[in-house]
Amino acid sequence: MQFPSPVAITWIADLINATVIGNKNGQATGINEIHRVEKGDLVFVDHPKYYQKCIQSAATFIIINTDKVSVPDGKALLVVENPFEAYLTIVAHFRPFQPALRSVAESAKIGEGSYIAPNVFIGHQVEIGKNCRIHPNVSILDHCIIGDNVIIQSGSVIGSDAFYYNGKKDREVWYKKMESCGRVIIEDQVEIGAGCTIDRGVSHDTRIGKGTKLDNMVHIGHDTIIGKNCLFAAQVGIAGATTIEDGVILWGQVGVSKTLTIGKNAIVLAQSGVGGDLEAGKVYFGSPAEDASTKKRELVWIKRIPEIWKKLNA
Repeated sequence: MQFPSPVAITWIADLINATVIGNKNGQATGINEIHRVEKGDLVFVDHPKYYQKCIQSAATFIIINTDKVSVPDGKALLVVENPFEAYLTIVAHFRPFQPALRSVAESAKIGEGSYIAPNVFIGHQVEIGKNCRIHPNVSILDHCIIGDNVIIQSGSVIGSDAFYYNGKKDREVWYKKMESCGRVIIEDQVEIGAGCTIDRGVSHDTRIGKGTKLDNMVHIGHDTIIGKNCLFAAQVGIAGATTIEDGVILWGQVGVSKTLTIGKNAIVLAQSGVGGDLEAGKVYFGSPAEDASTKKRELVWIKRIPEIWKKLNA
């Protein structure tokens, strides 16, 4: 989430009762989780395993629960007892919950020629471009941005909260919700099928590139970046903070794990499971997904195992 304007880090420190170590004159431009941080961002970390990853990331300001680490030049630590609660305090200040008072918020902007069907919900600060078709029972939640000539079929939800929790097993409630303050951005000429769910970024943006088409019952996780002219068949599921480059095709029921990259123009055949990065321009199959021709040859040999075993015993 980007702040409306840069904020003095000393003001942030006062808000969350933090001690500043390092650059006390800096200004924060936003807050982000580790997978999508940018220069000027705040990020939080509360486990020694990830201290150095956060400190050495692109983030300029690190909310942390120790002062026993070094600070790179130009950066600052904001030392607090509970970094997760500090994150929630910042989100609540800059993007507080706003109850809906009507089905289409007064602050929503809808472009010329766009059709909004009955029973559509459009939240606060939503922007919808020109010549879109938004079919019945679609929900477009706060701060989401829809481009021109976009079609969203019935029952889809754009901008639901991220499936993202702070997990600690030393407390009664193990998983505490990390409030989502990101957006969904859908670029021009995207089509979204019926019953799709697209989660907002937990603190960055979930983005669907120009010309991409989604079939019915597709799920896109938080902070995922999808390129241009992709094609996803029914029941594809994509986890959070994943990058899918231009021209990728995912056939029915493909599952994609988190924080990986699928290269340009790759094709993943139906019911495959993607657990790691895939190179561009190849066809993949299986779980874990591998080169399709290799995988198919393996299946042929697996089918021959009983015959081979019989011959060996003879």
